[in-house]
Amino acid sequence: MRGSREGLLLGVALDALLGDPRRGHPVAAFGQVARRLERRVYGDSKVRGLIFTGVLVGGAAGVGAVLERVSERPVWRMGVTAVATWAVLGGTSLGREGREMARALEVNDLEAARGRLSHLCARDPAGLGESELARATVESVAENTSDAAVAPLVWGLVAGVPGLLAYRAANTLDAMVGYRSPRYERFGWAAARLDDALNWVPARVTGLLVVACSGGKAWRVFRKDGGKHPSPNAGRCEAAFAGALGVRLGGVNAYGGRVEARPEMGDGRAPEARDVRRAVRLSAVVTGAAALLVYGVRR
Repeated sequence: MRGSREGLLLGVALDALLGDPRRGHPVAAFGQVARRLERRVYGDSKVRGLIFTGVLVGGAAGVGAVLERVSERPVWRMGVTAVATWAVLGGTSLGREGREMARALEVNDLEAARGRLSHLCARDPAGLGESELARATVESVAENTSDAAVAPLVWGLVAGVPGLLAYRAANTLDAMVGYRSPRYERFGWAAARLDDALNWVPARVTGLLVVACSGGKAWRVFRKDGGKHPSPNAGRCEAAFAGALGVRLGGVNAYGGRVEARPEMGDGRAPEARDVRRAVRLSAVVTGAAALLVYGVRR
């Protein structure tokens, strides 16, 4: 498909220049559609969750296929791919949120930092100090470097615009219903498993790109600790970041009253406020490397 790789690269540039739109974001609109459908089909059932996930992800892929169908000329294909890439990427917004957290921590405004944590992850911020807030942010930046940047590019390369839209749909549904709770334990199972499957390769590509951009210590921690995380994918990214930054990630996390003790990754010091900016810079470098890698792959 001529124009697709160029369109992916142009989409990365658009995201870097424009970031996410403040209003009318396509992903937010998709989320509203998903909520309406959930109200209609919800039940404490894996089958209902599978139907819910299949309709929405399949619908997103279908929209992408139609867009490609009507953009047969290379220049049109490039434009459609660029806009779709820009719509599904979140690297610039991730970096902006990380820098906002860094600014709050640098002036020791812990209340502001705790208030911003929900923009990055679902962790309970109550009572968290500077180091724990920094750790939560670095871990979120690491994981979302894959989810918000590398994975969309991988699926855009593999499956064009349908791949871009289907991936973002699956990842959004995982964020909405894919976590373990009495309501979503069964209903969200399909969304969570699909997201795990779609992110298996991109998470490892992300870890390897961190190693390529950082060096041997990242490789050592990536290999040693990447499989310790309860997620089959997040640990690969977090371990590589831990090694690259020389910090120690993992530990006790609270999520809405549920407490998880996660294995530690890396053997460095506890994260500090300055490590948040370092993580954001590393994420941007890895995103750029992923874009160049995708552009250089011959289809």
